[in-house]
Amino acid sequence: MAIVYSAQKTKWASNTPSEKVQTNELAGRVRVAYGSYTAAADAAGTDIEMFNLPNGARVVGAKLGHAALGAGTTLSVGYTAHTDSSGAAVAADTDAYKAAAASTSAQVVDAYATLALGYGSVTDANEAGLPVCVSIGGGAATGDITLTVLYVTD
Repeated sequence: MAIVYSAQKTKWASNTPSEKVQTNELAGRVRVAYGSYTAAADAAGTDIEMFNLPNGARVVGAKLGHAALGAGTTLSVGYTAHTDSSGAAVAADTDAYKAAAASTSAQVVDAYATLALGYGSVTDANEAGLPVCVSIGGGAATGDITLTVLYVTD
């Protein structure tokens, strides 16, 4: 049976001289970003900025929680327009981290649930950070919405 190394283990175990592994890849501290919002018949198309993640944050998990928000409602998770670390404008992508899904019954679901949806990704934003949002779709929403993101910076 073969043994192979991840890119990070190769840096310190196989390379000569060994290389430093970034703290958002090994031995970093997990931090929490939490946002809550109470919708009051907020229309479809409303983007709720929950918090900004700092530049260089590696996302290691997330949960979206909500009440039963009303008939036909959906929620997605993504980001609003912002500026990246190079100073370039980045257009909004309000379903980058969770595609729109029914929010007609109370539940807690994963966001950033796959590599394609940003799990393990590293934020690229200027000093203002990456504005993470929850977006309402499908109809007017009424009730509580929470988003919790776990990330590592150092």
